[in-house]
Amino acid sequence: MSLPVYTHPACLQHSPGRGHPECPERLGAVIDSLRGAVRDLDWREAPQALRSQLARVHAPELIAEILDVPTVGARRLDSDTVMNAHSAEAALRAAGAGVAAVDGALRGREPRAFCAVRPPGHHATADIAMGFCLFNSVAVAAAHAVEAHGLERVAVVDFDVHHGNGTQAIFERDPRVFYLSSHQAALYPDTGFRHERGVGNLVNVPLAAGTDGAGFRKAWTEILLPALDDARPQLILVSAGFDAHRLDPLADLDIDVEDYHWLTRELVALAERHAQGRIVSSLEGGYSLSALRASAVAHVRALMDA
Repeated sequence: MSLPVYTHPACLQHSPGRGHPECPERLGAVIDSLRGAVRDLDWREAPQALRSQLARVHAPELIAEILDVPTVGARRLDSDTVMNAHSAEAALRAAGAGVAAVDGALRGREPRAFCAVRPPGHHATADIAMGFCLFNSVAVAAAHAVEAHGLERVAVVDFDVHHGNGTQAIFERDPRVFYLSSHQAALYPDTGFRHERGVGNLVNVPLAAGTDGAGFRKAWTEILLPALDDARPQLILVSAGFDAHRLDPLADLDIDVEDYHWLTRELVALAERHAQGRIVSSLEGGYSLSALRASAVAHVRALMDA
């Protein structure tokens, strides 16, 4: 099957500065590897998200801070999160990609899609940009699915090595959105404990440093995938961070490319069972360029498997 891939040049122009791990080369590596290794991709220009779409999950003050404050040179929002003159458009395109992919899935045309975008989003809360993230793109997409399309059960699956504290905080009191995450314990942002259950819509599995592929698969097989199956989502959204890979410099898990391929196939099977095959994935973290290239290719190939 042909898979839509949403991206935009603005996402390559956003730069937090020399030496920052969330660099434009990350997305360049993903795009180049997909173009070289995967056939039948339908490359799409990511549109800009509308302010009204952002406002479903973000406070007006944060939207104004990102979009309306002029940025000349570098503007630091916190110690890790930095904007340049292109960052606002990049954030709008990253969020807009998810909205467009959700529209395609729910209108019955394209049940699966991948958003090759940056900056990442899952740390951004309703009112705070943090952890390299400006707007929470996957949260904007989930809110669009429930508000614009009327879905009653949307799942956000997050396998980034860092817990998606922003996504969890936005939806922890909204029973229409389920959030399921595996992540390294005692790592930034130090959230995502097992006891954090929301209104029964959160499932967190912290993994000890050094956890390998077998431990990763066990967590998903025994806890997270059964919980997702029980939720019977009408749409699955994926926060696809590849920084749990053993080569990643910002974490200490021992996951490999085959583990990402395996999990993606499991998610596709669940989407086929409950969601008419609808699954939309968006790039989050991943800071080893070689691991990012191979992992993104494995993930996208698994998304394309019938």
